[in-house]
Amino acid sequence: MDIVAPSLIPNLHECAILLDVDGTILDMASTPQEVWVPPSLRHDMTRLSELTGGAVALVSGRSLNDLDLLFSPLQLPAVGGHGAEFRPFCGGELDLSRTVPLDVKLKRKFAAVAEIGPGIVIEDKGYSIALHYRLAPALEAAVKEAVARICAENPSAPIEVLRGKSVLEIKQVGFNKGTGVRELMRYPPFTGRHPIFIGDDVTDESVFAIIAEFDGLAFSVGRMVASVNGHFDKPAAVRGWLTRIADEGESPSP
Repeated sequence: MDIVAPSLIPNLHECAILLDVDGTILDMASTPQEVWVPPSLRHDMTRLSELTGGAVALVSGRSLNDLDLLFSPLQLPAVGGHGAEFRPFCGGELDLSRTVPLDVKLKRKFAAVAEIGPGIVIEDKGYSIALHYRLAPALEAAVKEAVARICAENPSAPIEVLRGKSVLEIKQVGFNKGTGVRELMRYPPFTGRHPIFIGDDVTDESVFAIIAEFDGLAFSVGRMVASVNGHFDKPAAVRGWLTRIADEGESPSP
C-alpha cells in the first residue's frame, strides 16, 4: 500500500520537491539508455516547477548532461553524479563541480570486469563507473568478487563502491547525494523551504539521513525504510502523486 500523508505536506510555496530518477519517477529498464520519460511526467514537472517558483530538483546518480537529455527541453536544478555535479538554478549554466574524475587507469581496471561474460553493461559517468548486470543476473557474484579484488589491489585509492539494483558503481569518496542536497538547500529558491525527497535505492539513504535537518519529509519507493515518512509501491504511484498535486495547483487536502 502507498503511504503518503497529505496532511503533513506543506503548501507548495513553502516546500521543495527533490526527486531521484531511476526507479523513483522512471521505471527501471534493462540498461540506463532504455529508460523512457512519459510526456505527462515532463508536463507535471514543468507545472510543479512553476508552482514552487523553481524549487523542483533532480537528485540522481546520472550526470547533469544525461539528465538534461532525458528531460529535454526541461532543465531543472539538479544534483548529478551522486553529488559530484551540482546546478542550483532552473535552466542555469552554473555547475559547481568540486570533485576530480575517477582515475582513468583505475576506471579501465573496473571496465575490464565486463570480460567476465556477456550482459555486463559498462556506464562511464566521468566521476564514476557503473557495472550493470541486470542482463546477466547469474554473473552477480562474479562481478562483486572482481570489484572487491580490484579494490583490495588498490588499497590507497580514495574510492567507494555503491551497491544499487543490479549495479555496482565505483566513485571517489567525499561526496554523495546527501552532501549535494545539503548544498542545494543553501540556494534560493530552496533556502528556507521544507524539502520533500523521494528515492528508491541504497544511494538515496544519504538524503534520507539529512532531510530532518530541514524539517522535511522523505519517502521511499518499492521498499520500506525505517527512517522515512512513508513509501510508494512503484514509480507509477509517484508519477500519479505528482500529477495530482500539479493538477490541483496546491498540495492535496487530507
